[in-house]
Amino acid sequence: MTTTSAILNTAITDFLQTRSSDDNWDLRPAPGKWSKKEVIGHLIDSAQINLQRFVRCTYEENFKLVYQQDAYVAVQHYHDVDIKELLDLWILLNRQIIRVWENYPADRLTARCDNSKSEPNLQTVEWLANDYVEHLMHHLKTI
Repeated sequence: MTTTSAILNTAITDFLQTRSSDDNWDLRPAPGKWSKKEVIGHLIDSAQINLQRFVRCTYEENFKLVYQQDAYVAVQHYHDVDIKELLDLWILLNRQIIRVWENYPADRLTARCDNSKSEPNLQTVEWLANDYVEHLMHHLKTI
């Protein structure tokens, strides 16, 4: 998990160095599409859900934790929040994920949780961590 932690840390640092508060964070590229603020909000939701997965996998097996991404973004009104607040929250959540990963018990890396919305789809902690970073990087590239 040390490598995954380093990749996540680098992704955050690189993103913050290339972004500016002057960016148009409010623009929606098309009707029904998220603004950059809402994408960061989605990444906040993803961080919160995945942090719980990583923590709970240290002592639970095969639990289910899913989220409805569009509903979460809509109900939290991320589009109306100051971008600095959103970025601060996103950074803090990811730093906590990094702390958890850097201290993760090696014997729990193969613990599984179900992240599906319908049919069971059990994934290991290691898989979830890699998927989390890939998902985050995908969205950061869209901003």
